[in-house]
Amino acid sequence: MFTKVHTEHAPAAVGAYSQAVEKNNMVFVSGQLPIDANTNEMSENVVEQAEQSLKNIEAILKESGLSLENVVKNTIFMTSLEKAAEVNEVYATFFGDYKPARAMVGVKELPKGAQIEIESIAIR
Repeated sequence: MFTKVHTEHAPAAVGAYSQAVEKNNMVFVSGQLPIDANTNEMSENVVEQAEQSLKNIEAILKESGLSLENVVKNTIFMTSLEKAAEVNEVYATFFGDYKPARAMVGVKELPKGAQIEIESIAIR
């Protein structure tokens, strides 16, 4: 069995899943859309979307008693890889010299018309 993780500081799941689950000291954060939990709105700018998705991940990890330094793997899904360099700049402001493993994947579309979605795996 696993423990569900939920915080009001990140958007509620938009489907039949949890914001994150924890099992055996590992936290699996579901893909985070760039929705602001306070306004339920999403910017149309991909750089701002990347920042919001990462803030949502931070909030979920904080609810688990963790931080971005506990992240060992991220997967970034983007509807256009043309803005990858700009997203990398935002990503670097969150992770700095700490660089977890990562994949960046181009996809046809994402829920709610988002341009980006990010999922994470963290270890306690």
